[in-house]
Amino acid sequence: MISWSYTSIPSLACAGRLTWKAKGYIYTNCETRYAIRRRRLLEKSGLGPQRIQFRPQLVFGREGVRGYATINNDIDTDLAGRIDRIPVSRYRNFSIVAHVDHGKSTLSDRLLELTGTIPKGSVGQFLDRLDVERERGITVKAQTCTMLYEHNGEDYLLHLVDTPGHVDFRAEVSRSYASCGGALLLIDASQGVQAQTVANFFLAYSLGLELIPVINKIDLDHANIPRALEQIETMFELDSDTAIPVSAKRGTNVETILPAVVERIPPPANNIEKSLRCLLVDSWFDTYLGVILLINVVDGVLKRGDKVISAHSRKRYEVKDLGILHPDRKPMPHLKTGQIGYAVLGMKTISEALVGDTIMHFGNEVEALPGFEEPQPMVFVGAFPAEGIEFQTLDERINQLVLNDRSVSIQRENSNALGQGWRIGFLGTLHASVFQDRLQQEYGASLIITFPTVPYKVVWRDGQETIIRNPDDFPDPAIQKAKVKDLLEPMLKAIMSFPQEYLGDVIELCENNRGTQVDMTFLSQGNQVLLQYLIPTSHLVDDFFGKLKGLTKGYATLDYEDAGYQSAQLVKMQLLVNGNSVDALAQVMHRTLAEKRGREWVKRFKKFLRAQLFETVIQAAIGSKIVARETIAARRKDVLAKLHASDITRRQKLLRNQKEGKKNLRMIGKVTIPQEAYQGFLAKGEPN
Repeated sequence: MISWSYTSIPSLACAGRLTWKAKGYIYTNCETRYAIRRRRLLEKSGLGPQRIQFRPQLVFGREGVRGYATINNDIDTDLAGRIDRIPVSRYRNFSIVAHVDHGKSTLSDRLLELTGTIPKGSVGQFLDRLDVERERGITVKAQTCTMLYEHNGEDYLLHLVDTPGHVDFRAEVSRSYASCGGALLLIDASQGVQAQTVANFFLAYSLGLELIPVINKIDLDHANIPRALEQIETMFELDSDTAIPVSAKRGTNVETILPAVVERIPPPANNIEKSLRCLLVDSWFDTYLGVILLINVVDGVLKRGDKVISAHSRKRYEVKDLGILHPDRKPMPHLKTGQIGYAVLGMKTISEALVGDTIMHFGNEVEALPGFEEPQPMVFVGAFPAEGIEFQTLDERINQLVLNDRSVSIQRENSNALGQGWRIGFLGTLHASVFQDRLQQEYGASLIITFPTVPYKVVWRDGQETIIRNPDDFPDPAIQKAKVKDLLEPMLKAIMSFPQEYLGDVIELCENNRGTQVDMTFLSQGNQVLLQYLIPTSHLVDDFFGKLKGLTKGYATLDYEDAGYQSAQLVKMQLLVNGNSVDALAQVMHRTLAEKRGREWVKRFKKFLRAQLFETVIQAAIGSKIVARETIAARRKDVLAKLHASDITRRQKLLRNQKEGKKNLRMIGKVTIPQEAYQGFLAKGEPN
């Protein structure tokens, strides 16, 4: 919304950072000279085609009525009128959930084309807006779209949510379910039910959502539809006769999905007559508008200009703009019960928009809605600017990116080796990788990313508990002996699905990663196994999924959930170069892994250090105990080159002098580790 307020010297301010000043008064009467002046101002500012509303104010001392103009984006009156004529009983809010790469975004495209929301032949994966989503072929951010669909001669308002399939972004799925009455449970006919499919089913089932099974990719030569139907009945206890076989890529049988949505998914069970309650589902930051909220209107009606209050922060706002996503932002005069749309309240920072908050009318406050549990970061990395990049510049870019990803936690830290940097928390390793890719694509910035770490818990003898997210803060062995009662590491319950022929290899992988078997289920068809293991989080973030995929030739799928903390023998291993600790490379690990990993570290780091004029010693240490060592010999000058037939004592004297000189140089010399050494050492991740 753009507001122009006219006073004796009016200031014309707009969100596009355009400022004009004009002398004199602007009148809203019909005299030609004032109409001309008003039109010229609009043409000069480039905002002429937009709608203008004049709100009259009485002016004393001058003839006429002075007012101020509110310049809004054009409202599609035909679309708004058509939506207003649809009763809440013909609203359907649903999402598409499945395992990663089962065709959710492609099916969304077909549904958008079927309802005329986007033209046929539009760019693929229309709702995947991020470059990294298109490049990787995955959905990272849940996207919402409003569709109008005519069924049996009546209009229906459908709200579609395309959700991510990767386990790192499960929080996006759970938030989407809160706004929906049902979901399309998508199953790949060629791969059958996989781990994330099971996790999404139980999450939706626990919330009481109506599930419609859809079998996708039936056009593939190796599609096994009977197996998928059998799994729907045996694993989910759903009627296989209600499953809809489709090919989203070719559009085969897709037209039967929306009638099933209309007939089987219930409308929102809310009341338009009640006081306003809006659930804040998501938010993102716009350079000109500030924070844009994605809201679900649970009760009542929200209009432009309404005064509202946040149940969480108790801050008051005015609704400056609102509308639906169709698929882009379309301004509307109001949003009513059951609708999902966007709202601009004038929030300046993303921290004001707490996901799960309740927005209510100011002065008519009611009981807040149950919100969401904020996702807690599971993986922490140290990030430092690469050589040639200013810290302040990169700090601004990272904070801009964090504005649109509230699940990322960030705080500044300082490293003796790499200088100023950040300790950034992510939901998983893929989340961290996507964040780094977005930073490079959108801002051209490069980072040095340290080994991923997980939050450990220290239980002190006085009963207090501390969460350790940075290895530098981990207590030394002497402090552990005197003050620490117990050390705990986070655990996850991993759910893996794969063909039976790989069962032995997968069990061996889990056992080597200190896993404990919880359950094993042989599926009735398809020669598949569903295996559950309790595995330390530190092992899961160490490319466990990559190893699992490699062992099963890409057939395995993985899902996991938090399983609390468990006591463990933990140590902090440091890398020393000539006795000086390289703090950026320190890591907490289980004691049984320290010696093997220490030998790998020193051998690998040796490859990236240059020889000095003195001997360089690389050591892996746990406290004062050295577990591995490598030595880089000093570069030597041939001090005997000028001697020919000299006496042996002369040769020994020169060699002794050289040895003493190098000994003294080692005492005062300092090894400068170039950033290329860190980048090379960290490039392929932590040694296994």
